[in-house]
Amino acid sequence: MTDTNKARLEAQLAELETRLDHIERDLDEPSDPDSSERAVQMEDDESLEAQARLVTREIASTKRALDRIEKGEYGYCAQCGEEISEGRLEARPEAALCINCARKG
Repeated sequence: MTDTNKARLEAQLAELETRLDHIERDLDEPSDPDSSERAVQMEDDESLEAQARLVTREIASTKRALDRIEKGEYGYCAQCGEEISEGRLEARPEAALCINCARKG
């Protein structure tokens, strides 16, 4: 199961990094000289910046999961040490906490 999860995490990481690259390119576009268009772009940029923060957190979480695989710690709760259920890892392969610890969180 770990090999499957590793492949899923690597694919997820590649997709997230591509998404972040697209967001950053959109944010780098020059502002429109028209003031009404510039206001719309500023709102869009705020949304893109929020998306970038979320994607950055997801990238970090995915990298930590891959690191746990390398260390042989993957699939065990980082808080209580119990095994994380296969269903949880299927739904969230980057999960570091078992469902009980995540609920306490």
